[in-house]
Amino acid sequence: MRLATSRAVSLTLCSAALFLAAGPAVLRADIQLIGTARFPGEATDHSGLTDKLKGDIPHNRLGGISAIEYTGHGNMYLLLPDRGPNDGDSEYRCRFHALELIANPGGTTPLTAKITATTMLQTERAANFVGSAWAFDERGAAQSLRFDPEGIRIDRQGQLFISDEYGPSVYRFAPSGRRTAVLNVPRRFQIAHPAATPAEESAKNTAGRQTNGGLEGLAISPDGLKLFAAMQRPLLQDSQPGKKRTGTNTRVIEFDLKSGSTREFLYPLDVTANGVSEILAVNGHEFLVLERDGRGGAEAVNKRIYRVDLQGATDISSRDTLPASEIPADIKPARKTPFIDLLAPRFGLAGSDFPEKLEGLAFGPDLPDGRRLLVVAVDNDHVAERPILLWAFAIDRQDLPGFGW
Repeated sequence: MRLATSRAVSLTLCSAALFLAAGPAVLRADIQLIGTARFPGEATDHSGLTDKLKGDIPHNRLGGISAIEYTGHGNMYLLLPDRGPNDGDSEYRCRFHALELIANPGGTTPLTAKITATTMLQTERAANFVGSAWAFDERGAAQSLRFDPEGIRIDRQGQLFISDEYGPSVYRFAPSGRRTAVLNVPRRFQIAHPAATPAEESAKNTAGRQTNGGLEGLAISPDGLKLFAAMQRPLLQDSQPGKKRTGTNTRVIEFDLKSGSTREFLYPLDVTANGVSEILAVNGHEFLVLERDGRGGAEAVNKRIYRVDLQGATDISSRDTLPASEIPADIKPARKTPFIDLLAPRFGLAGSDFPEKLEGLAFGPDLPDGRRLLVVAVDNDHVAERPILLWAFAIDRQDLPGFGW
């Protein structure tokens, strides 16, 4: 489904202003917000489900978008919802959607979006994956039905890779939605004692992923040989103990899809309040990374996209633990360069209704004038009063040197 020759850059470079963590904005005058597409918070999908979840929420409600991926064909994308409404307290059946997204810069309607199909996600034996925090299996994540999808990418054969924040896990699926493989996430990322509530799970574990801080972002290299999964927050053993674990040293896993081997790299967050929401490959070693805080509206402070380079970064696979904030002298972390500040005034997005959860990044087909398209997907948490948003940005080619698609 994904063809390097047809792959173009999509829409999300929301700010012609680039922001340095502790410094002034760097202007990229050629980055332009070209349009916003909206789905109402009460919109429905194509699942055909007719029952209702806890809180009288229709099971076929469209929402909770955690990732977006371009298929490589025309104007077709995939949208991936997370574990559903009620923060893991429902039997929401996990799924993904086919999306037609058409960018027409300067047109009367510069961005139009339409859901065309919904596919349910299942195990190899056709059991339904669900968002319920209670649907875990003590034997391990691979045996569990609980699933919190956060990232989705497509390889050259049309197979889907989806990251799971619960595990944390990475699974491969056929286009039909049936799981076909479980990737080998290193043991240090796993929790030994899963539980249904965050408080109980936190009390039982001293190592592995934090609750609601697992594998959030997913990227695939242009040649389809490497997959990269980014942790939202530092591991328990890499963070400072307290009421809420804090730290800035989080990890990115590189999977060699042919050999099954892995490497790990240190990604330094700007501040402990931030987390990684998405990672998107520019080429084989450079990425766009969406890093944000958990605030919305006028309280939002950090909503930024960085260009990140793993070339020359130290493989930290032998490090079971990291300091909470300091970077050891013998470790070279991923290099970060400010790319876009999504709160930059020129885009007109900041303000009282600025969304908390910016979740997805995808390149799309090149625009008619040759600029690259980047799309940012916004999560509405399945709340009927909040719209689902897609922001489309046009990027001048000179702002993405080394683009590999």
